[in-house]
Amino acid sequence: MRYSFTLAALVAVSGFAELQATGRELPEAAASAAGNAASVEIPDVPPPSKALVPENFVSEPGFFKNGDGVGVDTLDIGDGFLQIVLRDDHTWYYTKNFTKMATASVFTDHWSEVTVNPYTDVKQNDLPYRSSLCLVDSVSSFVCPYMTKVYSPFGYRHGRRHQGVDLPLAMGTPVKAAFDGRVRLSRYVSGYGNLIIVRHENGLETFYGHLSKRLVKAGDWIAAGQEIGLGGSTGRSSGPHLHFEVRYLGYAFDPQRLFDFETGELRANVLVLRRSHLDPSSRYVPTSIDEEEDVYATDEQIIAEEMRIAAEKAAMKWHTVRSGDTVSGIAAKYGKSQRQIVSLNPGLNVNRIRIGQKIRVN
Repeated sequence: MRYSFTLAALVAVSGFAELQATGRELPEAAASAAGNAASVEIPDVPPPSKALVPENFVSEPGFFKNGDGVGVDTLDIGDGFLQIVLRDDHTWYYTKNFTKMATASVFTDHWSEVTVNPYTDVKQNDLPYRSSLCLVDSVSSFVCPYMTKVYSPFGYRHGRRHQGVDLPLAMGTPVKAAFDGRVRLSRYVSGYGNLIIVRHENGLETFYGHLSKRLVKAGDWIAAGQEIGLGGSTGRSSGPHLHFEVRYLGYAFDPQRLFDFETGELRANVLVLRRSHLDPSSRYVPTSIDEEEDVYATDEQIIAEEMRIAAEKAAMKWHTVRSGDTVSGIAAKYGKSQRQIVSLNPGLNVNRIRIGQKIRVN
């Protein structure tokens, strides 16, 4: 049965909603209400585990007097997506009600455990010019999947879209989930190799590719920082690295808009995502992009940005490598320096180009 303490204590405490989220001691009135609960016979069973208490957890009232910080009951609040876990030392904390969350549209609409992109019916031009997405709050946190220097950035690479960033790491290195969420896909996918896709409460999805081993399965609820796989080189890969993507409604954008991989720091608690950021040629460039402009930009400014990107894409020219071509020779042919060609083609190895490779020349 559910504790009489739960409701009695909360009714007795004025201003309960103003308490802080975790670790706060319940006022004396709440403890008194718990002590006056109906007496029961204490069963002769071992005490419960101190592990995180799931939703609808029911404990025997006799354990309330231990005072060891063991969770003894849960209480639904608000819309039911959050619960309060009450401890036997008169403290409490918030936890998520995963059973309730599983029914939310973000975890039911366009949900597929086999398809990489289930959003094929979502048109980019139908999306809002700007979306504000909460990344962390009092019950949601962030952990960098793997801290290192990005060696292959988001954008066009060898004439093809590179929809994430590549992070070099040793074979078998633990890879961590960036945010809390639910695993939508965990399987081998051509190109990606062993791939895990996690969907988050704000609608974002994070991709973790080329893993040597997957440690979670589709449908699992995971927490930020949880090890979900091991680094590897499966799929289309030239060596051990993590291919990391972030997508919104099926459209990828530069993960470096979210956080700094070298420091492991989140850039902001709320992401202001422009529709123009979903274009594969739109990269995060700290030296030229003012984050405050993203927040306060008008629709007209965002439309102008989209038009600029479209014009740049239309002006792009590509050279298809033929037998005998060199980067310096290609640069001279189009009136460029070798350095300019390299800047237009991030990750280009001037000493190793192959026949059929596309190199941007404008």
